[in-house]
Amino acid sequence: MEQRSILKPPCSTINVFLIEALCGSSCPFLVKHLTSCIPAIGGVLFVFVIISLLQTSFTDPGILPRATPEEAADIEKQIDNPTGSSSSYRPPPRTKEVVINQQVVKLKYCFTCKIFRPPRTSHCSLCDNCVERFDHHCPWVGNCVGKRNYRFFYTFIISLSFLTAFIFGCVTTHLTLRSQGGNGLVFAIQASPASALELVVCFFSVWSILGLSGFHTYLVATNLTTNEDVSVFLS
Repeated sequence: MEQRSILKPPCSTINVFLIEALCGSSCPFLVKHLTSCIPAIGGVLFVFVIISLLQTSFTDPGILPRATPEEAADIEKQIDNPTGSSSSYRPPPRTKEVVINQQVVKLKYCFTCKIFRPPRTSHCSLCDNCVERFDHHCPWVGNCVGKRNYRFFYTFIISLSFLTAFIFGCVTTHLTLRSQGGNGLVFAIQASPASALELVVCFFSVWSILGLSGFHTYLVATNLTTNEDVSVFLS
């Protein structure tokens, strides 16, 4: 049984390159008036972001293999009539109870993959696969985030937070230095309109990225996934 491909070009790469490209308008000025370490720091952060982004995008998030036709038929037969009783027998709910670490755990049956899903596993409707320790499907990386690539996703958003905050600080410093000496902020914006545009982009980006990083730090600390946290909230 075929599974949909999950590997797609990460569309957030465009956003990262846009921010880094805009940073070029401030770098020459800051290198001249402050320190030559600024582009080196920005470059290291940028490479770190891209590497973690690609790792998140092209790593298997934890897809569970689907049942073969023979396995699916056998499971269906056991579910529909596990004791071979008469036709008046009503099949049980499509769940199965197992004991894990002396705890009874109820496994749900996936009608698409024809398997009983392990604990903390969910079926992604976009990828059409059951993903172990499913967190969420992230369109910005073009992949599901699950057990096997969550660490890369977390590294990506944390490093992106540092990069965005760093660029925001550089642009703010750039415009502040240009406005000194009685020139004013208007002169600084006219002298470097690209920096002003970058300041606006970073201002709105940094809060959302920092908020996302904070939320996932909370999830890591509480050993939850986004899917579980949202499910508890909605219930």
